[in-house]
Amino acid sequence: MPGAEAPMLVITEGQLAGHRWPIDQEVLLIGRSEGCDLVLPERQISRQHARLRREADGYYIEDLGSKNGTFINGQALPPFVPHRLKDGDEIALALCVRMRFISAEATLPLESPPVAWLSQGLIIDRAARRVWVNGREVDPPLSPAQFRALERLALAHGAVVSREELVGYIWPEEDPRGVTEQALDALIRRLRERLAQVDPGRDYILTVRGHGFRLADVPLQLKGQPEER
Repeated sequence: MPGAEAPMLVITEGQLAGHRWPIDQEVLLIGRSEGCDLVLPERQISRQHARLRREADGYYIEDLGSKNGTFINGQALPPFVPHRLKDGDEIALALCVRMRFISAEATLPLESPPVAWLSQGLIIDRAARRVWVNGREVDPPLSPAQFRALERLALAHGAVVSREELVGYIWPEEDPRGVTEQALDALIRRLRERLAQVDPGRDYILTVRGHGFRLADVPLQLKGQPEER
């Protein structure tokens, strides 16, 4: 209906676990081929594995004769027979990639808190060194130095972190006097670019001239403990 959000697919298992794709087109082609709309890298996935199509009465998924099959809630789909999706249906492709179909109504604001992959702002998993921006994972992952810079800013919860503090946290094995301002600026610039690739509408890292850097005022979740360095 007018103004409703698009339904989405949320991958829960596989190499792209944690990613979500709004279904904002009439046909979504899923497979290993670069020509697909949703490209899955697993070798068990066929080049053109399945097709999701919008019809007047809802969304249908169809297995395209894949080698290893398409399953809905554990039941194999016959090839080339469309199946109407319901909110919460689990779609398994070749039993190596699993995803949930989330209807448009379910993506609207709810009274209960959203799960992690629908959260707004930044989610930083310190143990796994993974970062999500507005529900989308930063992929490929941040470099170790980029992750440590973001982690240190997040630990400050919006307070300014000086250049000296950042250098000591990012490169603990280096003599801080040997790390130039240009090296830190280049790292922060690249980190900003990586976050902007996921969410181009916001600058998550702010420069406080003469003092250092801080995170913008966004929702923030820090999960887990850092790995030993």
